Amino acid sequence: MAEAQAPILQERDWRRPGVLAAFAFLGALVLVGLGAAWHMEHNGHWVTGMTNQVVWGMPHVFAVFLIVAASGALNVASMGSVFGRTLYKPFAPLSTLLALALLAGGLAVLVLDLGRPDRLAVAMLHYNFKSIFAWNIFLYTGFFALGLWYLWWQMDRNRFARSGRLGLAAFLWRLVLTTGTGSIFGFLAAREAYNAAILAPLFIALSLAFGTAFFLLVLMGSVRRANQEVYDRLRPLLGLFVAVALYFVAVQHLTNLYMAGREGVERFLLIEGGVYPWLFWLGAVGLGGVLPLILLFHSTFVRRGHLALASALVLLGGLAQIYVIIIGGQAYPLNLFPGMAVASSFGDGQVAAYAPSAPEFLLGLGGVALALAIVLAGQAVLRLLPPSEPKS
Repeated sequence: MAEAQAPILQERDWRRPGVLAAFAFLGALVLVGLGAAWHMEHNGHWVTGMTNQVVWGMPHVFAVFLIVAASGALNVASMGSVFGRTLYKPFAPLSTLLALALLAGGLAVLVLDLGRPDRLAVAMLHYNFKSIFAWNIFLYTGFFALGLWYLWWQMDRNRFARSGRLGLAAFLWRLVLTTGTGSIFGFLAAREAYNAAILAPLFIALSLAFGTAFFLLVLMGSVRRANQEVYDRLRPLLGLFVAVALYFVAVQHLTNLYMAGREGVERFLLIEGGVYPWLFWLGAVGLGGVLPLILLFHSTFVRRGHLALASALVLLGGLAQIYVIIIGGQAYPLNLFPGMAVASSFGDGQVAAYAPSAPEFLLGLGGVALALAIVLAGQAVLRLLPPSEPKS
């Protein structure tokens, strides 16, 4: 049987005015994000909306969102090399680069939101292997190493036919990585909104939807003409991933409602929690789930603009979903001693107030800009784009 031939790829002409303008815009957003991180580090976290009840704020929402999307962005590369779908092989290098870039952007936000980024070396040199955070350091660095190796073999015409082995390893690694990210919350027994094994498969389902949506938007923004069959195949696939994500979200909340001890937190997140039910029902379920499904599976769906709109809505709804999980889960009062009455002068039983500040939002936005800037730079210096006319 003949070996698979490496597709002919090309780089983007960085000298075009549109590419230079995009570089300038993304670079400005990255600098604004760095300025916001410096402002919070220099003045302290009192300038943010975070408190000692809500210790993970808007930057963590962006960081987790990008890290989860990074795993799913590898979908196209996996379908090409692991599952042998020839249609997707010309797009595999772009898919792999996007996955690495999204992970870099998410981890950059995470590190800059630590309050003491200089202490990162302590976390990387002293490990508590009973902590899921320690395990995630290995998962993230391993994904970078494996992803770069995978990208190299995809672009090397002599090694392309054997890249399927690395593709399988990367496919399995990204499942473990997303499981580890979901387990950060699943292992937190103190928070009633967390502490559930369903969060691991839920994050895997979310990663498939977010990553595919990101890839579609990047592909449409990178080339003028791509094989229409790629869009025709990815359109129902994105819809399937969105439906699966909605299913796991429903299972998570129905499971909590079945448990008598968690009725309070479910009423808070779904009905009585102020902004959180609005974000969940209108943002995550409505704009990020139901509306994209209508757009993706409508019989008259023919225009590529609808696909771009559906992908953008999936990402916006995903941000709302992660916000409800992370912020809403912290805002609900801690139940320190279940079944017992606790009284003190320190706001027992009160919902924690949180409103994201401008520096928090700008830092998260800077992480997204960093990821897109890495993709744009990679397209300019490496042959990553399929054989079609690159966009200016």
